[in-house]
Order: sequence, then structure tokens, then C-alpha cells
Amino acid sequence: MIEDLRSIIRRETDAILNIPLTDAYETAVNIIVEQVHHRKGKLVTSGMGKAGQIASNIATTFSSTGTSACFLHPSEAQHGDLGILRENDLMLLISNSGKTREIIELIDLARVLIPDIRFIVITSDPDSPLAKGSDVCLLTGNPKEVCALGLTPTTSTTVMTVIGDLLVVETMKKIDFNISDYAKRHHGGYLGTISRQQSQNTEPKNH
Repeated sequence: MIEDLRSIIRRETDAILNIPLTDAYETAVNIIVEQVHHRKGKLVTSGMGKAGQIASNIATTFSSTGTSACFLHPSEAQHGDLGILRENDLMLLISNSGKTREIIELIDLARVLIPDIRFIVITSDPDSPLAKGSDVCLLTGNPKEVCALGLTPTTSTTVMTVIGDLLVVETMKKIDFNISDYAKRHHGGYLGTISRQQSQNTEPKNH
């Protein structure tokens, strides 16, 4: 079993290292900064199933690092939750196939409400309807799942998570997000304690 575990780790590591890195990342980060930090909109993430769980995690990570974000469930969006969208918002949509019905429908619904809304997508298929309907497409590299059946989202969701981290970290750099900013947003638990301590240590001393 140990060798099997090592093989799984190697395959997932290789998938991360093979994420296609293009200028699309810089474009995506610039759009996020423009819409959220300059135009005072928010980042709305969405996805179905496992991809939706990744999208939710990305939203909370963005929020804790200074970029206003929330998760919108694509099915609930069709029952009124679409009303969370406002002018200057943008959407980050995730679908491994790029063909998830609820996500494709969400694009159409969002454009009815806000015709000029912009979309960043994470998908494996550059020729998919989701990719073609986006402003920026970030590809996963279409890694094979480590699942014994080759079906369960495993490697693909690992890669999606890393892509989300890339966007978060580069956005933090772009907006000069610092430890004091972090401490203001994260009050509880170990991270809250550490961030407050570090923030206090970096504050200028009065002589």
C-alpha cells in the first residue's frame, strides 16, 4: 500500500506541475483588482458538486485576504439567489468538463441581469461552452483522476484548488495586502492570535 500511496502523490504532484501557466493569470488578477478594488464590486464564485466545494473555498480564502467574495450555488441561483449579483461584480465559474448544465445556464441568467458582467472560468476543455463564454479561461491541463475508477473528482479538484491559490496569492500581492490587513479580518483561533501579534510587532513605535 505504501507504494500505491507514493504513486498517488506523484501523480497528483505531476498534475500540479503541469498546470498550463499563461498570461491569462495576469489578465484574471487584473480583472479581479479592477472590478473589486477599483469599481467596488465583488467576486462571485460558483460550481456544482465537488467543483462547487472548491469554488466555495476559493471565495472564503479571497474574503479573508482582502478581496470581497462569496459563493453562489448555481441551482439556488435559479430560485432567487441570483439577486446577489450587482453592477461591477464578476464571476469565477468552475467546471472540469466545461459543460455542466447549471453553470452554462448561470452564465445566461447572469447576463440577463447584468449584461456586461465578466467571467473567469476554470476548466479542462478550452473548446467547451464554458470556456467559449468566458472573458478569461484558466485551464487545468485535464489531468487523469487518481480514483481507481478514473471518475471521482480527485486530481482535478486538487488542481482547481491550486489554481484558486494562484489567483488569491497574486491578488494579495497586487493590492499590497499585509499582516495588519489580515489581522483585521481574522480575529479568532490560532491564525487570529498570530496575525495580531505579528501586526503589533510591525506597527511603528512612538518614541
